[in-house]
Amino acid sequence: MAQVLEFKLPDLGEGLTEAEIVRWLVQVGDVVAVDQPVVEVETAKAMVEVPCPYGGVVTARFGEEGTELPVGAPLLTVAVGPQTSQATGGDTEGSGNVLVGYGTSEAPARRRRVRATSPANGTAKEPALAPAAAPVHAEGPVPVISPLVRRLARDNDIDLRQLSGSGPDGLILRADVEGALRARATPAPASAAAEPAAPLSPIRNGIRIPLKGVRGAVADKLSRSRREIPDATCWVDADATELMRARAAMNAAGGPKISLLALLARITTAALARFPELNSYVDTGAREVVQLDQVHLGFAAQTERGLVVPVVRDAHARDAESLTAEFARLTESARAGKLTPGELTGGTFTLNNYGVFGVDGSTPIINHPEAAMLGVGRIIPKPWVHEGELAVRQVVQLSLTFDHRVCDGGTAGGFLRYVADCVEHPAVLLRTL
Repeated sequence: MAQVLEFKLPDLGEGLTEAEIVRWLVQVGDVVAVDQPVVEVETAKAMVEVPCPYGGVVTARFGEEGTELPVGAPLLTVAVGPQTSQATGGDTEGSGNVLVGYGTSEAPARRRRVRATSPANGTAKEPALAPAAAPVHAEGPVPVISPLVRRLARDNDIDLRQLSGSGPDGLILRADVEGALRARATPAPASAAAEPAAPLSPIRNGIRIPLKGVRGAVADKLSRSRREIPDATCWVDADATELMRARAAMNAAGGPKISLLALLARITTAALARFPELNSYVDTGAREVVQLDQVHLGFAAQTERGLVVPVVRDAHARDAESLTAEFARLTESARAGKLTPGELTGGTFTLNNYGVFGVDGSTPIINHPEAAMLGVGRIIPKPWVHEGELAVRQVVQLSLTFDHRVCDGGTAGGFLRYVADCVEHPAVLLRTL
């Protein structure tokens, strides 16, 4: 006889207490295997797929797409037993695992969307829940990848079949949906015979974007940083010509290519070894500055879901090749929305390469509770006095925003000057190796 087990939204770690259902990966009546992902949820840290610890037949789902559930709330029920064990082709005891990559010693089972011939308990199937996340053209599926784009369109009654995507191969992006919303909100011009228009209200309707999920978490963290941290910023221009030449020589020697961000990270960790005051945080309760032995380097990554800051663990112990590979891996995961909570927390210092946006300078907000952030602008040809003569050199602006509680301007200036010296004369870095 089949036994119906209830699977609740598990503790996702890092102090998270709730999650929003983005997309169901199974339907009522589907046969699921142990550790098969059954739902995609968005937390304040990342988008994650939640695997079910039971194998059997799904008998009920709880919550529509877009619903926020607290940790411990029911997600779905699964009928397990001898017959369902045969259907799943394996054990129905349950794994006890919570998330893919969290406590799972083996790779999660391959997804299967097998329809059961009849409900496990013989009752009628649950009524249809939400409609399909992406509407379908007559000639095929609508080109939408992001579930957030589909949800934004669904919440605002936008028919994706009527949109032309601006992404590669016609992919519909968030900007396309927001453009459609703006066009809909703009009133059509009145004809000559129309009645005089009523005076416009001082408050117009517009697009409302909820501050929740990643965007909400970033807003809360930045607001807290501004409230609690007395920050200051200093900056300097540096001649990066020799650094660019050194990178070109390294990449011409064969082997894996080294990224500019990796070289800047090596310089940053060397500077933090000399100025450990900036690799710290303030314990306000104890009124102490806590200097840290390890450098877990955060870096800003822009994604379709907004700005996120993945963290490279033990950056001080990595060489340029290892840093390049880890930056690439985390960036790819960020853009795919697959970063785990552990990959988004625990940073001790942040490196922000805002030069990729084509800007020279910035005064960034410190990533609370860290004590500092190094900003790097674009590297462009500029007039520069080199060896007593005016020349065209590759110049970059470097900025350091720091918590004035952990150090004074002399320490911050010394750190930034050392970074600039390494950028201008990469051989300076050899003294610390």
